[in-house]
Amino acid sequence: MVAPGRGGVNESKLTAMTIPGADQAVVDATKLRDYLLSTEHPVGRFKAAFFARLGYSRQNWRALQAKLERLAMADDAMPGALSEYGQKFEVRATLEGPSGRQATIVVVWVVLSGEGFPRLVTAFPGDSR
Repeated sequence: MVAPGRGGVNESKLTAMTIPGADQAVVDATKLRDYLLSTEHPVGRFKAAFFARLGYSRQNWRALQAKLERLAMADDAMPGALSEYGQKFEVRATLEGPSGRQATIVVVWVVLSGEGFPRLVTAFPGDSR
């Protein structure tokens, strides 16, 4: 079966793995503060509302950064689309926020061509698959 959103990857042949260089994952502060946690960003504001329910805000972005860095080291990352820019990976996990609330989250990472570590692409609410 070819899954939509995986760039034509045959999902039945995918196996979970640890992202290469996960211990060096890069979670850019600007991406967190000015996108994922921004209530003003045209796209990010919807994600900011999700993260706010968990207790995250622009003021405590470092707490979210630390959680995302830990999630990069999960051993259940699924390879996603491979492009000329690099290899994407998805990690689906339960995230507990400062409020004590929990939610399923999908975190997308990319290991750029020529690099040996992942960079955060985005994070968003996951469904309950």
